[in-house]
Amino acid sequence: MPDDHISLADFLSRDQGALLEEWLTAQASGQTRRDKQNDAEAKRASREFLSALTSALQVNADIRSSAWSPVRDVLGELSSSRAAQGFSPSETATFVLSLKQPMFGRLRSSIADAKVLGDRMWAATQLIDALGLYITEAYQKSRESVIQRQQQELMELSTPVVQLWQDILALPLIGTLDSGRTQVVMESLLEKIVETGAQIAIIDITGVPTVDTLVAQHLMKTVAAARLMGADCIISGIRPQIAQTIVHLGVDLSMVTTKASLADAFLIALERVGSKIEVRRTDR
Repeated sequence: MPDDHISLADFLSRDQGALLEEWLTAQASGQTRRDKQNDAEAKRASREFLSALTSALQVNADIRSSAWSPVRDVLGELSSSRAAQGFSPSETATFVLSLKQPMFGRLRSSIADAKVLGDRMWAATQLIDALGLYITEAYQKSRESVIQRQQQELMELSTPVVQLWQDILALPLIGTLDSGRTQVVMESLLEKIVETGAQIAIIDITGVPTVDTLVAQHLMKTVAAARLMGADCIISGIRPQIAQTIVHLGVDLSMVTTKASLADAFLIALERVGSKIEVRRTDR
């Protein structure tokens, strides 16, 4: 029976089970990936969302107010989960936007007055669009957090500190050395110096494609930090092109021992710690 005075909150609370099923069908039509786990997650989140949405609308229509915290929590949890699973922004936003179709259909069958129907549908449109923007923003933040964490993990994996010998560490660098990575390099090296009590740290830049003023400054900061912890540094991997670049840039590396290869740097390090390698030859 038409009811021109029905509110959105009352409308959502009516026959919520049927509305949920229609909404899940609309969601599925907009998804490119389907499996039992995702379907179960969508059904649980949809049920929680409808319940929280109905309760919030009974208080006010301001999605930023405290009454809407449960709604925002559901959307935040869902966006975080989907960002981690690799869902696209549009697939994530579809969770909210697909609610329009079943809502509009039910509003048309519930309200006879054209003006009232228009007002209710406009209010529903504004609400769903606002929630769609919210879940998209939440997804973006979650995705950025995932990317930052992955970048941090990659930087840590790409800056291993290896103990070559007693009192000798090696830090092979591969790729660009920027400010963020320099911090990871310093932390990894200093932690290993404290752990092992090493006297010498070899920083090998064979895998660093280019050395400019900024990279040189980062290297010097790492050397200075290691010295404060009681370890001297040797920089290896100085190729002819890098040597020329350093000279042209006017970077002063006179206070740091430099070698062309890691092997040469290792021999110098052995001498400084009072060790040596003997090559034994056996006649065949």
